[in-house]
Amino acid sequence: MKETIIDIIGVPMDYGGNRRGVDMGPSAIRYSGLDKQLKELGLSVRDVGDITVPVPETQVQTGSARLDLLSTIVKVNADLFTAVRRTYADGHFPLVLGGDHSLAVGSALAAKSHFKDIGIIWADAHGDFNTMKTSVSGNLHGMPLASITGVETDSLASFLPAGDGFIRPENTVVLGARSLDPAEADLMRASGITVFTMQHIDLYGMRETVRQAIEIAGKNTRGFHMSFDLDVISPKEAPGVGTPVKGGITYREAHLLMEMLYASGGMLGLDMVELNPITDHSNVTGELAVSLILSALGKNIF
Repeated sequence: MKETIIDIIGVPMDYGGNRRGVDMGPSAIRYSGLDKQLKELGLSVRDVGDITVPVPETQVQTGSARLDLLSTIVKVNADLFTAVRRTYADGHFPLVLGGDHSLAVGSALAAKSHFKDIGIIWADAHGDFNTMKTSVSGNLHGMPLASITGVETDSLASFLPAGDGFIRPENTVVLGARSLDPAEADLMRASGITVFTMQHIDLYGMRETVRQAIEIAGKNTRGFHMSFDLDVISPKEAPGVGTPVKGGITYREAHLLMEMLYASGGMLGLDMVELNPITDHSNVTGELAVSLILSALGKNIF
């Protein structure tokens, strides 16, 4: 990693959910000293700026379903797909800052397009495995993983070039889940993905859970994409998120996860998403996001 240039790509989009504010996430993470601290870690950094997020023709109404914003989100994902592909072509490592979690379709499938055989680890309080048929809210940030694995192919991943495929369910791991819709949970069971709920982490510990996640995502692959939703952490420690859920992982468990991912040598790209500065307290979640990124890219306690 030390020889690799880190490309920072911002995606200031909050159209996937029903709470405004995560579009300011990339700015808050940058403001928290990301560039400076990455360089202090000995890494080379290229901030390529933000993906342009167009204003949709349909006015966004707080609390409304988001299906009418599908074309806008698909366009953003298509542009992110191109940007991440360019990062890989340059031999760099993509660090994608969100923004809501629907953006991960563009970043994860770009990694799949470049490396062909990869896995994915999805750290999230939610499954994000709904489809247009199963979703109760219609919020598109609850659907990206279903699109990334090819379960839902006619919505968020509709931009994918012909011939490019999806990440295999058997190399897909959800970690930290504790809020799943019933139909979504049924779909996840049927798909063959691995779901490590908070109950699993409570029973077996974070170390063993992450070890298993890395093994599953890395089996017969070139490596794995890491998509980290800050709401996987307890809202007591990460209050500034798009969709908080009680009972998440702790500060140290989150860092152990990132430290183990780095030590594995298999991480191909990283999303850090769903930071909402509006609900944050004195930027503690923004600063936490930066510290987690540093752990994922090689910072150790000693």
